[in-house]
Amino acid sequence: MNKFNYYQPTEILFGTGRIQELGELALRYGKKCLLVTTPAIPALESMFNKVKKILTGAGLDVAHFDQVQPNPTTETITAGAKMASDFGAEVVIGVGGGSSMDSAKAIAVEATHEGTAWDYLFYKEPQPSEKTLPIIAVSTTSGTGSQVTQVAVITNTAKRDKSAIYNSIVYPKVCVVDPELMLTVPKKVTAPTGFDAFCHSFESTLHPNASPYIDCLAYKAIELVVKNLPVLLNDLSDLEARSNMALADTFAGLCIANAGVTLPHGVGMAISGMYPQVAHGESLAIIYPSFTRFTYKHAITQFATVARIFDKSLNGASDEVAAEKSCELVDDFLRKIGLWMDLKQFGMPENEIADLAKQSMVLPDYEGNPRVATPDEMLTLIEESFDRK
Repeated sequence: MNKFNYYQPTEILFGTGRIQELGELALRYGKKCLLVTTPAIPALESMFNKVKKILTGAGLDVAHFDQVQPNPTTETITAGAKMASDFGAEVVIGVGGGSSMDSAKAIAVEATHEGTAWDYLFYKEPQPSEKTLPIIAVSTTSGTGSQVTQVAVITNTAKRDKSAIYNSIVYPKVCVVDPELMLTVPKKVTAPTGFDAFCHSFESTLHPNASPYIDCLAYKAIELVVKNLPVLLNDLSDLEARSNMALADTFAGLCIANAGVTLPHGVGMAISGMYPQVAHGESLAIIYPSFTRFTYKHAITQFATVARIFDKSLNGASDEVAAEKSCELVDDFLRKIGLWMDLKQFGMPENEIADLAKQSMVLPDYEGNPRVATPDEMLTLIEESFDRK
């Protein structure tokens, strides 16, 4: 057996009603907290008010930064960091999906360091230091896993680029995963975030840093997504399905924090960086049909295992047959959850295919794929994903 490491410093509070413990958790780190969320649209306003009431009831002073947008930008992070600094925040609490939690992480860095969060991306020096404000993450969607990862994704609109801080200093100190907070999440968010959890899990099994520990978490998460996401999309109020998806998301986050993602995430980051109207889970759905066919022969065991999760009748088939069948089964699942998509439907100009292919090779994620794409092969993958019949 190969050597492996596993590290997870985030304290996880999982279960219905756990949000009530947020005030006492925050008090561990100070009395002045910056709450980071999206704008308080009607579906979210009561939840945000509940969170603020819990915090103030515990004796905390709260400043609320409510300007997070999908694919959070450098401008948004700078505005949040200024509020944190002016307020004298001692702890940053991100409440929401990946955008809110990632924003909280990036704000915690920028508020305490020179320059902007973009200056502390994974490949730059210096990296974030111990000055970073402590972070608490409260997840309200099931897919990004950001509540248990060391990643904060940021979009630089001027550069049309999307990249990430990747440093153990931005692991949340504590996360709260309360499925009751997810009951109001609409179908258009539930589907792509749920598929993101599938992708995190599957890609972590393909990554060179995969291990037996990762496989246990990842394949269980995939089972939970395959079984529960279609059920949930038929009844968004199903608390048991919400809980199972929240568990899958948490397992998947633990996987990518210790293994990593592969080619689809490199492409997906490029898509959302150039076309911010495409949600992250949607960008993964766009590339997955081509990715599976490009990769399966180079990871027969992993693809066969996933195929058998989808279709138990493949237990009697050879790994080679099951692995090939997985491509069709993933296609069927995407159709079932309403994510059979292509780039054209999101308004991408056809004359930017080559630009997107080039941008898809900027992040190193594609290099962790079992089959590493050449520039010409990446161009083909993007061409296939442009107009998918």
